[in-house]
Parts: sequence; C-alpha cells; structure tokens
Amino acid sequence: MSDAAAGSAIELRQLTKVYKAKEGDVRAIDALDLQVERGEIFGLLGPNGAGKTSTVEICEGLEEPTSGEVRILGRSWGEDSQGIRERIGVSLQETKFFEKLTVLELLELFASFYAKPMPLPELLALVGLEEKATQRYQNLSGGQCQRLAVACALIGYPDLLFLDEPTTGLDPQSRMRLWEVISSFREGGGTLLLTTHYMEEAATLCDRLMIIDHGRCIALGSPKQLIAELGAGHVVSLEAPGIGERLQAAELSSLASVRESTSLGDELNLTVEEPHVALPAILSLLREKNIELAGLSTRHVSLDDVFVHHTGRHLRDEEPRK
Repeated sequence: MSDAAAGSAIELRQLTKVYKAKEGDVRAIDALDLQVERGEIFGLLGPNGAGKTSTVEICEGLEEPTSGEVRILGRSWGEDSQGIRERIGVSLQETKFFEKLTVLELLELFASFYAKPMPLPELLALVGLEEKATQRYQNLSGGQCQRLAVACALIGYPDLLFLDEPTTGLDPQSRMRLWEVISSFREGGGTLLLTTHYMEEAATLCDRLMIIDHGRCIALGSPKQLIAELGAGHVVSLEAPGIGERLQAAELSSLASVRESTSLGDELNLTVEEPHVALPAILSLLREKNIELAGLSTRHVSLDDVFVHHTGRHLRDEEPRK
C-alpha cells in the first residue's frame, strides 16, 4: 500500500444525483452524507433503484454528481483525477475481458498500466488462479472470472478497493474464496467499499454498513449495532394464505413479548423478545381467527430482518410490504 494522508478514505457531503428523463427528473441520490474510514470494510446496501450504483460510480469517477462534495483518499476528482486512479482498484458487477487471452496475458496487460504492479505469481496465488494461468478467459468458470476481475483491481496495490456485488451468482466455494481475498486485502491495510445482495456476506465481512433507499441513508452502523437497535432478539415466522391481511398490526403488537410485525405476502414475521412467552399468545390469536398455519419457525434476528424493518422488503425482493 502507498502512504496515505490523514483523513477518511471516502467523504461524501450532501451528494445529489439527478437524471433527466422524459417522464420527469429522477433523483437517484438525495443529499447523501457518507464517511468511510481508512482500513475498514464498508457495505452499501439497498433495494434495486435505491441509488447504490450511482453512489459507487460517482466515488469511482465514472459519473459526475449533480451537486455535493466528493473526496476520495483526501482528494477530489476535479483536482487530482490521475492521482486518485493510481490509488484505487475497481471491480464492476460484470466485467468482460478479451476471450482469447489467457489469464496471465490479461494480468500482464493490466500490470503494464502501473509503475510498480504486484508480482504476477504473488497475485495469482492471492486469488487462487495459479493453475489457470495459461487458461483462456473464455474457458474459465464464473467464479474464476470473478476472481480474475478482482485480481485486476488489486494489481496496482490500491489503498481503496471498490467491489460491486463481487459474488453474485457464484457457488458457495467460489464465494468463500473471494471472502478470503477480501479479508486478506483488509488485513494488509486496505479500505474496501462493498455492495452486495447477500446479507450473510455483509454481516460476515463489513465493519460498518449503510442501508440506503430512494437515495437517502435510512440506517448506519455495524451489523451488531443495527441488529441490536431492533430491540428484540428473535423472529417468529408464520406462513398461511393471506395471513398479513387477516391479522392487524395493532392486535399483533399487543401480544405478550411481541415488538413488531412485518407482512410479506403469505408470510408474517414477528420480532419478539422471548419466544416461549410470545408463542402461546400468538397461537391463541390464530385459533381465535381460525387461521391454519402452513408453516411456523423461530430464529435469531438477522441483518435481513434489519433490512426488512427499514425498507419493507428483502434485499433480493422487489415487493413492498403491506
């Protein structure tokens, strides 16, 4: 890593992005403030259309903000664009390389862009592609292609790494391998801004995260802090046709130990303090309403519950709660 000046890795102040459209202006980012500290893995989460991609692309210098201040590693894109590019690495959600080139040839090409690139044997070992060095890109698996994209982002010893949904569509083994690469980068002093559609990934990797919706921050903190803020340690999930329409939020929240209810179609999730206290009251209400359950389960509160609480939907679900 290069020597880094004091200050945050990313600083956004009142960042706004408005896109012009025939139907009217679309405000993708709405006066967003964001600060990513050096040496942390920061997650940016949000439903589709929340403004995540626009925010990341502005940080990467790929998009211009409509207004607001953007500072990357203590510098602004207008003042020192080349200096920023030399110190960041970017892996997009989908990356396409020349299909006929081998892994080694592609890495040699990217290495030529930097004065002091990472030695290629070291880089290949880091991403677990040593045995694929002479393999053509077109013959790589999905996980190997993703690891190659991350290798190209790491080749210049960046201080700050942007990874946009790096494990989408990967098998569990490939996903775990990339998690190891990400953790190794942070252990070496790097800073990482990560977008992901996997809550387990965010909970495992991120020191802090921000949930955004409609271009605004709606939750910010460590995974543990955000889970604790729900004020209940367990979730009781009930499944029955139309259960969310047949039970009112007020009568559910009045039950013993129940803190909150969230309806997602034929699924009803209740956050509760003590399951052994809440369940008898819940089952009694179901009998009173003549509701026959198709399924019932209990579990600890997760980051996914935090997301549903704030946005009304699962991260991989487009449907709002009722």
